[in-house]
Amino acid sequence: MARKFFIGGNWKCNGTTEEVKKIVNVLNESQVPPSDVVEVVVSPPFVFLPLVKGLLRPDFHVAAQNCWVKKGGAFTGEVSAEMLVNLGIPWVILGHSERRLILNESNEFVGDKVAYALAQGLKVIACVGETLEQREAGSTMDVVAAQTKAIAERVSNWSDVVLAYEPVWAIGTGKVATPAQAQEVHFELRKWLHANTSPEIAATTRIIYGGSVNGANCKELAAQPDVDGFLVGGASLKPEFIDIIKSAEVKKNA
Repeated sequence: MARKFFIGGNWKCNGTTEEVKKIVNVLNESQVPPSDVVEVVVSPPFVFLPLVKGLLRPDFHVAAQNCWVKKGGAFTGEVSAEMLVNLGIPWVILGHSERRLILNESNEFVGDKVAYALAQGLKVIACVGETLEQREAGSTMDVVAAQTKAIAERVSNWSDVVLAYEPVWAIGTGKVATPAQAQEVHFELRKWLHANTSPEIAATTRIIYGGSVNGANCKELAAQPDVDGFLVGGASLKPEFIDIIKSAEVKKNA
């Protein structure tokens, strides 16, 4: 079964009510491939989730950028998976490198978050990726395998998981992994899933790329056999996000 192309737009900590309405308006008016060709999910900050969900076209979906690791309660400043479900938010991004690096979220903590979110009925975009130091030391696959292992140890059903490979050195830096570099890691990740989960999980799990994806480089990246879409940062706030969504046609025509 072909893996449906997946485009995620991570708005990070950006936006005002007016700006958010403008972005949604651009998305709603855009001509993009149909939902049987590409799945589109946008991830605004928590405070804008209900607004975006209420205004966004029905063929696009909404993701939160994080959620708490267990049931809610005395956890000031956190948002629980149950709250997201209650709001009708179907997706959540977990393990983003900014949270791993700035907030010291460990592989195990991220694995626990993924397992809990899935158990509450959320779908998860789970992020993995290495730093520049780790890449230069030749330990890219050791790092992303350990990050993926912490998820695989806690999750048996991968049907609601999208794995996002985001080399930390390429996020927001303007540096982008070459198509060959991206394909190499995606291929190795799929091989790891084949050996450590199951051949079926390896064949069906979408592995998307994130890290300075833009309108100019998306088509070449999309053409790689193991790149199943993108998690887009800064460019998802701009009209070129539409061009990135359209890169799904590359796969359809392959």
